[in-house]
Amino acid sequence: MPSFHSLSFATSLVGLLALTSCNNAPTATNTSTPATTSATAAADANSTEKKDVDYMTNLSLMKGHLLVAKELLAQGKPDQAEPHIGHPVEEIYSDIEPELQERNVAEFKTTLDGLHDLVQAKPQDPKVNSELQSAMTAVDKAMQAVPAEQRESPQFALKIFNGLLDTAGSEYTAAIANGKITEAIEYQDSRGFVTYADTLYESIESKVSQKSPEAHQAIESNMAQLVKAWPSAIAPAAPVMPPEQVSKLIKTIEQNTQKVL
Repeated sequence: MPSFHSLSFATSLVGLLALTSCNNAPTATNTSTPATTSATAAADANSTEKKDVDYMTNLSLMKGHLLVAKELLAQGKPDQAEPHIGHPVEEIYSDIEPELQERNVAEFKTTLDGLHDLVQAKPQDPKVNSELQSAMTAVDKAMQAVPAEQRESPQFALKIFNGLLDTAGSEYTAAIANGKITEAIEYQDSRGFVTYADTLYESIESKVSQKSPEAHQAIESNMAQLVKAWPSAIAPAAPVMPPEQVSKLIKTIEQNTQKVL
């Protein structure tokens, strides 16, 4: 039988070995790999770009509303212009308000509301045109919160362009029932969005043409056909182009933008 001293020594030896093993245990290390870090950075970049695209698309929709309002005012139709002056605040502003604060952009809801109030109360007031221009300038300034290099990039601008066309197509379809334009406001909304989309494309067309001449040609020719659906800001009794054709043209344009994106 082992002696008491032998047992004590054995017990001490086991304890010492256990302690040594604990001290030599591997410490936790950062298991992230360059590939993981790269993927995270790419995901963050995509998220930031999507946020910028959404922000710019909302502001572009505002511009579309104001552009068609300007046309209607010029044609002596302040009653028809009024809803389009109200829509930027009623339908869009709340979506971008937090973004304005984050991007240090001055609020311009007061400007939009002032214009709307003036058109409702005194539609013939000469100040209406200058107030409308102030509202459009405020939207332009809000857009400048996105760096110019990004705004002028075809890959970025075409995403805004497609967003405008998608919304225009939906509004145009909603304006028509039984072969007649039954909702003039939706028709006018879609005209404003396509008008601004056309302007936006003009700002990048030279870059698109250099990158993909064939895509540019297809976009340009289909846009030339598309704009014919809106012969005037005043809605005709019946559409000059069926919604199905408008949708087909928009789809063709978007398919060709994918060659550049």
